Amino acid sequence: MSFENKVVLVTGASAGIGKAIALLFAERGARLAIVGRNNAGKLRAVADACAVAVASAGRPLEIVADLSTDEGCERTAKETLDHYGRLDVLINNAGVGARTDLAGTDMAIFDKVFNINVRGVYNLTRLLAPELIKTKGNIVNISSISGTAVAVGSLPYSMSKAALDHFTKLIALELAPKGVRVNTVSPGVTVSDFVQRITGISDEAYSEFLTNMAAGIPMGRVCQPEHIAKMVAFLASEDSELVTGTIVKVDGGADLHIDFTHMAKQTQK
Repeated sequence: MSFENKVVLVTGASAGIGKAIALLFAERGARLAIVGRNNAGKLRAVADACAVAVASAGRPLEIVADLSTDEGCERTAKETLDHYGRLDVLINNAGVGARTDLAGTDMAIFDKVFNINVRGVYNLTRLLAPELIKTKGNIVNISSISGTAVAVGSLPYSMSKAALDHFTKLIALELAPKGVRVNTVSPGVTVSDFVQRITGISDEAYSEFLTNMAAGIPMGRVCQPEHIAKMVAFLASEDSELVTGTIVKVDGGADLHIDFTHMAKQTQK
């Protein structure tokens, strides 16, 4: 699954799953554009690590942009194409979370989640689809098993991921005749700052939280970011040349069995 001479754009690349994706694609020879929303220092550190991983691909293009805005999406698309002149793989990973319910949320929280998790993905994909048609490239969206699992306290994050799953199927159908594949990876509970932020758990309680969540997963383990990155690379590679419109869960079987009650209780503490 080499990506030598392929141009790959990874959003939300400054930490967690996005960072792991960027590093893996760098190791496999991709020419990277990486996007982060508001932490240029973290994004630069990821670019440094990618450059060390494979010097032959060159240093990644770093783009600090808020993809919830038209300006952020338009600048990301323009800078990527101005720098590389093409695009082969778009990985829509950027996202934000919220742990709240109907009584506790407000429209500001709803808009923030949907503007990044849905509107930003829609907008950036719309802008770059013509380039992917030229290269017969592909798109991998990063969703969540929260898009199908139901638990009190998952508004509006779960709604946004359900919308993303359906978006994947819609554009996979639209773009298939043009040679562009579109797939989604849905992580389960994954060790990352994102999970800690979305649950609101303190540093002291985070390890205990992961242990308790793992106990409810059939395979007895939570995900590491690298597990998600490997599936993304597979779906983006030529080994998946006839795979499109799929939603692949990487969760240790969590969606089959996991009890999200513990997560809700932790959030309410």
